Amino acid sequence: MTVIDRFFQSFIFWGAWIIIPVLMEIIPSFGGFFLLLSRRMKMRKEYKKPALYPELSIIIPVYNSEDTLLNCIRSVDESTYPNERIRIFLVNNHGQDDSFFVFSEAQKRYPELHMQWLEAEQGKSRALNLALYNSEGKYIINLDSDGVLEKHALTNLVDKFEAHPKLNVMTGAILTTPSMIEEYPRGIQRLLRKLEFMEYGQAFLAGRSYASETNSLYTLSGAFSAFRKSAILKSRMYNTNTICEDTHITFQMRYLQKEKVEICENALFLVDPIEGFNKLYTQRQRWQRGSLEVAKQFLDKNNNFGKNFMDVNVHTLLYDHTFAFPRLIWYLAMFCLLFLNYSAGMIIFSTLAIFLIYILVGYLYFFSVSIFLKEFEDLGKYYRKNFWVVALLPFFNLMVFFIRVAGIINSIGTDSAWKTRNLTDEKNAFKEVLREDFRKPVRWIQKLRELVNNEEIGDV
Repeated sequence: MTVIDRFFQSFIFWGAWIIIPVLMEIIPSFGGFFLLLSRRMKMRKEYKKPALYPELSIIIPVYNSEDTLLNCIRSVDESTYPNERIRIFLVNNHGQDDSFFVFSEAQKRYPELHMQWLEAEQGKSRALNLALYNSEGKYIINLDSDGVLEKHALTNLVDKFEAHPKLNVMTGAILTTPSMIEEYPRGIQRLLRKLEFMEYGQAFLAGRSYASETNSLYTLSGAFSAFRKSAILKSRMYNTNTICEDTHITFQMRYLQKEKVEICENALFLVDPIEGFNKLYTQRQRWQRGSLEVAKQFLDKNNNFGKNFMDVNVHTLLYDHTFAFPRLIWYLAMFCLLFLNYSAGMIIFSTLAIFLIYILVGYLYFFSVSIFLKEFEDLGKYYRKNFWVVALLPFFNLMVFFIRVAGIINSIGTDSAWKTRNLTDEKNAFKEVLREDFRKPVRWIQKLRELVNNEEIGDV
């Protein structure tokens, strides 16, 4: 009987601990690895170059971008795409710095680029919509002002569009800039930026490539996305009531216009590394809150379970949100197992086993990403040089998971807002709550003392 009890205890333990990561991440990742290799083989086929490259409308929202805007424009000028086929719209949405001076300087430095400055109401969505109304190019390219294009990015993007006439929506691949990562001091500061670099590489060149192959790409990148103009003008344009306008336009394309959403893996856009833990905290919370807002708007209400379960929106919600709390409870309750006759050795071993499997999966994706980056010599070399960082990614992802859970909690009962409290703000707010909670019993004790002292004085 003892043997049977131990078997069921072990079965329940291992089943509860492993089932979510195995079903939701580990099994799909092995299948995804081979699918990515197949996708890379398809990419080796050269697209036929257009006889005449079509005109592009590049939209760059500007908000206090004086430090980064010139480099962004320079990267467009230095791209292999013909300058005479490019028109750039720089849309200022109530910035307070000298970005217009930078625009004026760029006109002098890059006279071959046709650039136009527009003034929009505050908000990135309004800026994008204003430029869309003024655009004339066959393709619309959205760029963030704080990044630079890899020189072949625009050409590779248009080559893929032209080779697939039915493809109307694409995202580029985002990486952080290696040279800027190396400027940070050695230690935790540089490590954080290297983890972010490796995370972006795997997220875009493995995760989104796999999602493209299975037609399940969840969102375009707001930093670098592209549309056939004839398709995006049929949409409801960018939504001004959400902090995730990029996800909202993706859902419009997928659900309202039935478009396939793809990634162009060899169209790279390099952005600045994360500024620190506070920025990481607010960024990931904002993404989480925004995705919840948009997902709610596009949930299919026909209650067809089979259809809904296969829907990109639904199974992303299940993984990111519904399964988040059982995972969170399990992480936080691990120490309680010590009081349920589970040995510390078993708990430690099971935890290590899960993380070792995650590390193995990370290296499978590392191999896939290395293949995708072969044509980019410097980036590929930097990525391969930092192979050891992959072993730390599961711990970084665990930290991000807790931030995302905080984003879910903070989104309850609050309105959409671009400004989100950072980690320092949260810590200070928590301290204030603790202080206030401790003040209450102190006040009660003080009142009790005063009451007792008053009674003693009256007796005297």
